[in-house]
Amino acid sequence: MSELAVQLTGAAVLRPQGVDHAPLSFANGVICAAGGRCVDLSGYLVLPGLVDIHGDGFERHVAVRRGAMKDMGAGLRAAEAELAANGITTAVMAQFFSWEGGLRGPEFAAQFLEALERVQADTVTDLRAQLRFETHMLDDYAAFEALVAKHAVRYVVFNDHVPHERLAKGLVPRRLNGMALKSRRSPETLHKLVQKMHDARDQVPEAVRALAARLAAAGVQLGSHDDRSRSDCAFWQQAGATLSEFPETLEAGEAAAELGTGVILGAPNVVRGGSHNGNVSAVDLIAMGHCDALASDYHYPSLRKAAFFLQDAGLCDLARAWSLVSDGPARLLGLSDRGRLETGQRADLIIVDAKTRQIGATIAAGRVSHMAGEVAARFIQSGS
Repeated sequence: MSELAVQLTGAAVLRPQGVDHAPLSFANGVICAAGGRCVDLSGYLVLPGLVDIHGDGFERHVAVRRGAMKDMGAGLRAAEAELAANGITTAVMAQFFSWEGGLRGPEFAAQFLEALERVQADTVTDLRAQLRFETHMLDDYAAFEALVAKHAVRYVVFNDHVPHERLAKGLVPRRLNGMALKSRRSPETLHKLVQKMHDARDQVPEAVRALAARLAAAGVQLGSHDDRSRSDCAFWQQAGATLSEFPETLEAGEAAAELGTGVILGAPNVVRGGSHNGNVSAVDLIAMGHCDALASDYHYPSLRKAAFFLQDAGLCDLARAWSLVSDGPARLLGLSDRGRLETGQRADLIIVDAKTRQIGATIAAGRVSHMAGEVAARFIQSGS
């Protein structure tokens, strides 16, 4: 659909200075001072489009069942429809490059990046890639670095999912058979692999620091994942990471904030009222001021629901709550052209029923990515 040129009237609009009822206009993909045909949105909220800094909810679209998805591009288009229906105008799609194999394996990562490049020009939502690298894959550093360069990946996050505690005790990793099935290996082969990575763990810090330095020199933004301690945060900051995704403990959350690292927390953690696996509560860290952005993680609807939850709980007003899902993540990603409804910014916005909080429309860079129900009727009527 072509870009709209409209003036939205009657709605409550969330601007940087707060909510007001002044008209909001946009044309040629950006917010402008005035102009365009009028659309009456009385009874609705107009909010900045959501910027999802980390989400892997697309996995169910591109890997429905093992071997079932032959056209990954079709899966990504289906994922975009879900993103748009949930008000997300910029989506960072977090793809693993992991020893775990299957849809987390290196081969799948390469296929994902190729498919993403094919569909990006045709999508309304701004789809971006993040690669999550397992730091103990010492034999795969060169292949990973080459993949990042080939597809111009601008955001890399470092993970470590090796079950070190059990391996150090001589125990078999939990869910070994299930992991082996997903990775298309025998349990014995997978056990030997993770044991090998565990045994070589002393080589990882030097290797990952060198890799991080090369990536940073190439302009790649770096982040860490699931930090547990102050020393974890300090290590990654020294290695060049500027973002800390989902710190697992209060100590790590506080340390990342004190070090000036951008802290990203999970929106599902907020909506649930706590972590599903016993980690620190995102609500507690937000209340302490140790949060710069929320991410959908594995559940796209949670992003907007978390912002409204924080407002309803009295933890912050709507402007502050919404900044965690719009301006905050945009700022962390260096995207200064979005996240706020002000003149000159990209026309990224969502239209929400003020009573039900259901999304009636999502507009990205002045183009409709989702529109339904009463909002669609009002746009059609305004053009007749």
